[in-house]
Amino acid sequence: MSQPKAPKIEFPCDYVIKVIGNAAPDFTEFVVEVVEQHAPGISETDITVNDSSKGRFSSVQLKIVATGEAQLKALFKDLKASGRVHMVL
Repeated sequence: MSQPKAPKIEFPCDYVIKVIGNAAPDFTEFVVEVVEQHAPGISETDITVNDSSKGRFSSVQLKIVATGEAQLKALFKDLKASGRVHMVL
């Protein structure tokens, strides 16, 4: 039996990413700065920030306009390369 194919994403589209890293006063700014390089035009209303219950980690959720697979791969790579990001979902 063959595996079902993942649904194909039609670009451009609204795309939500969640970035998790160590909590720091500038973590949200850092994430937004990196994301802006790949997907400019993020508004304040497209950003949600949550801290973990013990305050060690922070998760930043952003809604961007994704233009293609290459954009998303480059964005994920830059976020992870920083050393500040644990996970990008």
